[in-house]
Amino acid sequence: MLKLNRLIAFIAVIPCVAHAETEVPVTYLKQEVPLPPVLSNLDPIPEDNGLAGARLGLEDNLTTAKFLGHNYTLSFSIVPEGGDWLAAAKEALDSSQFIILDAPPSAQLAVADLPAAENAILFNASEYDMSLRNKECRSNLFHAIPSYSMRADALMQFLAYRRWSNLALITGNRHKDIAFAESLKRSATKFGLELENEKPWLSDADMRRNAAREVPLLTQDLNDHDILLISDELHDFGRYIAYNTWAPRPIGGSEGLQPVAWSRVVEQWGAVQLQNRFEELAARDMTSRDFAAWVAIRSLGEAVTRTGSNDPQMLREYMLSDNFELSGFKGRPLTFRHWNGQLRQPIPLVTERSVVAMAPLEGFLHQNTELDTLGIDEPESECKQFERR
Repeated sequence: MLKLNRLIAFIAVIPCVAHAETEVPVTYLKQEVPLPPVLSNLDPIPEDNGLAGARLGLEDNLTTAKFLGHNYTLSFSIVPEGGDWLAAAKEALDSSQFIILDAPPSAQLAVADLPAAENAILFNASEYDMSLRNKECRSNLFHAIPSYSMRADALMQFLAYRRWSNLALITGNRHKDIAFAESLKRSATKFGLELENEKPWLSDADMRRNAAREVPLLTQDLNDHDILLISDELHDFGRYIAYNTWAPRPIGGSEGLQPVAWSRVVEQWGAVQLQNRFEELAARDMTSRDFAAWVAIRSLGEAVTRTGSNDPQMLREYMLSDNFELSGFKGRPLTFRHWNGQLRQPIPLVTERSVVAMAPLEGFLHQNTELDTLGIDEPESECKQFERR
């Protein structure tokens, strides 16, 4: 009898959806890329990383959509390694002008430059790459995930606040490691901190057996420092640094004290509710990529709700206006920067088991919003595409 009642309840809501007046089809477009081998397989990347966040965003949008005559749908297009990425993008754009992109920077730009995407709204939900927000920006590409610069600035604000002014850095040899390291160095200069020494990682060492011997040798001749920064964006070698350094120092960056878009340890501002709903949906913790995908589809939902329209141009103008804001369970409303499409958002500084701080920190002031102390501010932006729209 209980199952029959649930079936009746499900059937009862179908007419509300079937007669929706405003259709909002969204596509999650993912390019599968090969991951290089890493030293440890202790933390496998979830197969639905990002996708599950989009699914939760859809559920949240549908909560109010049925009362407003709006109908959101979400489809997934996964392009295998070596597959025809642009063909999949064109097919997605044929059915939807709202695309969440989970792909390398070059692949995202290729989609943004398609004629069919000229008036579309695209969301970068996977890449921290700086060029996407700067010289290579596109006016139809919004960034739901923070940049390397935003993450680095969040960490450096905390170090400046604590007066840990002398830094050392170990950098991996992969492209993302180098990109994050460059942002860490720029941010250190920005906040008046000194990078005393930088060393490349020993790529030929087997840390599972030799960490206690190799890491002290690597760090023995580092100049005196308050914290050792690690740039290891694939979380390959960084796990072996803690407690093995020559000098007893805290670590931060890609390991230790980490600046992230999201973490399971964020608990304030209603975040536990979001975490619980996500865990019920995906049977795992929410990641930064999940949060970015959730933010992307929720931003779209907020804009459609406020404007009552599914016109991409109208929604774009609204999302870039001062009227748009989104509750993101981080203590402050989230908004988009009108000069490069980057989502303003607080950055949690976390360890494995707690939130240490939430950037921007008190005392770092800005003439408009303290959130713009994180990342590229308007006067230093090299993005010109948004000025032309």
